[in-house]
Amino acid sequence: MSEGDVSLACMGAFVDALVDHGVENVCVSPGSRSTPIALALYRHPRIRVHVHLDERSSAFFALGLAKATGNPAAVACTSGTAAANLFPAVVEASLSRSPLVVLTADRPAELRGVGANQTIDQLELFGKYAKWFVDAEVPGGGPEGGYWHALGADAAVRSRGHPPGPVHVNLPFREPLVPSGAKVELGGFALARREVGVRPPLPRGSDVERLTAMVKGVERGAIVGGGLRQNAAAAVALGRVLGWPLIAEPASGLRVPGALTAGQFLLADQDFASAHVPDLAVQIGAAPISRAGLALVATAKTLVIVDPDRLIADPARHASWTIEVDPGPLAAAVAERVDERAPTAWLQEWQDADAIARRVVDELIDSWDEPFEGRVARDLAASLSDGSTLVVGSSMPVRDLDAFMQPRNGLRVLANRGASGIDGFVSTVLGVAASDARTYALCGDLSLLHDAGSLLWSAKRGHDAVFVVPNNDGGVMFSFLGQRELPELEVLFTTPHGLDLAKLADAAGAGHVRIERAGDLVPAVGRAANADGVWIVEVPSDRRMNVARHTEVTAAVGAALGVR
Repeated sequence: MSEGDVSLACMGAFVDALVDHGVENVCVSPGSRSTPIALALYRHPRIRVHVHLDERSSAFFALGLAKATGNPAAVACTSGTAAANLFPAVVEASLSRSPLVVLTADRPAELRGVGANQTIDQLELFGKYAKWFVDAEVPGGGPEGGYWHALGADAAVRSRGHPPGPVHVNLPFREPLVPSGAKVELGGFALARREVGVRPPLPRGSDVERLTAMVKGVERGAIVGGGLRQNAAAAVALGRVLGWPLIAEPASGLRVPGALTAGQFLLADQDFASAHVPDLAVQIGAAPISRAGLALVATAKTLVIVDPDRLIADPARHASWTIEVDPGPLAAAVAERVDERAPTAWLQEWQDADAIARRVVDELIDSWDEPFEGRVARDLAASLSDGSTLVVGSSMPVRDLDAFMQPRNGLRVLANRGASGIDGFVSTVLGVAASDARTYALCGDLSLLHDAGSLLWSAKRGHDAVFVVPNNDGGVMFSFLGQRELPELEVLFTTPHGLDLAKLADAAGAGHVRIERAGDLVPAVGRAANADGVWIVEVPSDRRMNVARHTEVTAAVGAALGVR
């Protein structure tokens, strides 16, 4: 019986506990020091192992699985810089409250700090972004199955306990790492069973009564739906009862009938926004994406934030009350206690303006034959079948979706908005696809290229996903920011790449189609989805024209609102 045999047996008990507490998917990258944990994972009959060439992609793939399923996914890697490559996904998991179990192999204590190969200081490597850390014992100190089973249970349970997030288990192993096949008896031990609350607290009676008292006498109010993991559909009914407009971002799950259809355009119009400052705004979930949305909640005379995941969703520090409760039951309880308000001039003004803005936006963008990125976002979201998942990239795509998407049921929208990075986007999408969701993605060309390694490795591994990629040859977002005035805009910020996405797709074994007309998008996406596999639907976009078109749409809405 060798060290490798003992290590594998201990990892077997550890993995049994992970499975018993909800872990079904694990991402693994090749490495020597991680041999015991990799073998235990791969040989477990109830674990689905996804192998990835590099650790950053592996971690973001696991993140996609966690976001799609709500269950903890695990990622395992060897020691050294392999572990450091997990950091970006750990940060996103922490800030987006996604359950992730991070397993890093390590050298034993006697080989740390002495110049041993492929060894770095991995203790608390992820700092405050890991909600729990443990440097495990080295396997081999005697019958210890109970220790390893309890450790696995703790890791899985802590990752999914409210609020969920990443946990880090550092696993040191001594050589030899490869088992001989000898049987190891860990001795009898009691199986560890851990229970934990996985949802936000239910509202207390005092919370319901306080919020009810606040909203009852307020006519000029608004509900703002930010990013949410929880089902808060009752907020739609609450807005109707109160006679308040509902301004909902796509990732809130509240961009459904009953929400404003062009809310971001209303908020972006200075005249309308200044004349419609709410006396009370109730923000549910994360802080708004857009500057106009942030301005709305920052200027409301009173702001209440329902923050179920402890996101601290108040960058302006304006909230008079922040409450950590499940938003659905809270909204439902308040709606039951408030008499439905008769139609008011306040709500009618929002609805009339919303109808005007929607009509102007749609008529204008439908008149353009060439693809426009706002129309791409609108048409893609509207065309996907019920039950689909749309993963939207950071920078301009998430803002275009927020501005142009019409309310609808049956579509789940996910995004890496915890840290709002573009890194790991392809991996996240493919992780979502691996959860058996009908998966589509909307991202910029830089997001695709930033994670091209994942596309090259994973495109031919049985995943089905359609990437819709407006290709403006660089970072168009900076053309909407102050950097647009700098002479270094192109070289330092826009960074045009000049790469051929068709050749990238061909190298990866992915499908590719390029559309030239706006009306060709929806048929192309449909054909790609029916063809199975990973597809890139490329939409060419001229950066300067795109900026001009956005400006034209905003101006047209402002002009129409000004002559109401």
